[in-house]
Amino acid sequence: MATAADRRRAAPPSTASDPRSHGLWDRTAPPAPETPALEGDLRADAVVVGAGYTGLSAALRLAEAGCRVAVLEGAAVGFGGSGRNVGLVNAGLWLPPDDVVARLGEEYGGRLLGLLGDSPRLVFDLVERCGIECEAERAGTLHCAAGAKGLRDIEGRAAQWAARGAPVRLLGAAETAARVGSGAYAGSLFDARAGTVQPLAYARGLARAALDAGARVFTASPVSGCERAAGGGAWRVSGPGGSVTADWVVVATNAYTSAPWPAVREEIVRLPYFNFATAPLGHNARASVLPGREGAWDTRRVLSSFRMDRSGRLVVGSVGALRGAGAGVHEAWARRVLRRLFPQAGDAPFEAGWYGHIGMTADDLPRFHRLAPNVVGFSGYNGRGIGPGTAFGRVLAEHVLGALREADLPLPATDPRSVPFRRAREAAYEAGARLAHAAGARGV
Repeated sequence: MATAADRRRAAPPSTASDPRSHGLWDRTAPPAPETPALEGDLRADAVVVGAGYTGLSAALRLAEAGCRVAVLEGAAVGFGGSGRNVGLVNAGLWLPPDDVVARLGEEYGGRLLGLLGDSPRLVFDLVERCGIECEAERAGTLHCAAGAKGLRDIEGRAAQWAARGAPVRLLGAAETAARVGSGAYAGSLFDARAGTVQPLAYARGLARAALDAGARVFTASPVSGCERAAGGGAWRVSGPGGSVTADWVVVATNAYTSAPWPAVREEIVRLPYFNFATAPLGHNARASVLPGREGAWDTRRVLSSFRMDRSGRLVVGSVGALRGAGAGVHEAWARRVLRRLFPQAGDAPFEAGWYGHIGMTADDLPRFHRLAPNVVGFSGYNGRGIGPGTAFGRVLAEHVLGALREADLPLPATDPRSVPFRRAREAAYEAGARLAHAAGARGV
């Protein structure tokens, strides 16, 4: 029989084990709270699988309401997309508002837009209330227009959000250049609701807040089974070190889902996304590159994103995986983008490069699943993880607590549906991004 030491040696890696997994964020985040591996058999009111934004937000709300809640994480807090992303706290979804309503109907579409439009406020309020040290900046975001086509795109988005009362503003080329520090864009859409955080620090802060509220968080504790406990009713969620028996199971694993819910993973196409961070820029460059500290990204199909951290590092990202031939190709692309967009940054060296995966769905909308009685979860965030993850986690907690009926959730319950040729599509995303960045034909 495997001992506890054997299980620790066989456990999935921590965030620090691979510099390409969490990069700058692992180096600059406060340490994760001490969390043990699961040992033995426990009883709880709810078990949450996954210690990312969704799972930790749900656990925090449940614990604050007096529930006995256990979080099971296969690796470390923030190991998945929650610890690897750009750190943009966006409002809404990738889709324009009218498209969301067209696909979901006014009832669900309006409900979802209301929830996610307000999600940055939820994030920043949690940061303040729980004292989370995560370099939070409530400075807004800039969606930058690449050429005339990009300008038409953001003009449409601006009109749709404004019609719903959102505090957005269309900026011309001159004001965009002043805010971004580059004259490469025809304009931008400024969203005052949004901002940035250090994403891994935010995840670790949520974990600490959940622990302080009474939740139990177990890391290096992958889940391998979920079966009805003897006598029915409750669920027994098990792994190598033990089990948790609970009345409710919250599945919060998104693009990093594995057993025992493979259907969730099979409906998600994983899109790789990387970031490179420079060394801290000099005073003059800091004064001109994103001087207002907005987070930014552009309208290109293979997009670029850029933001500053609190120490003056410029973080540049795009689609692609930093492995094999892709590592060198994407780093060379990032260097070219830096020189063309921000020549004032000079040849600032890169201190770190890392990547992760975004969970994409066939229609660009997230999913709510009732995987079995009292086994529920959201997935498929399509590149919008911080605000939606936090908001969906809270929604799941309210549902578990009985304060929110299934009929009142922001999405209808659907069954997972496998994406045809999913693995081929994932390979095509990775190869296509590598070819686009190698060719350099798309410019900046």
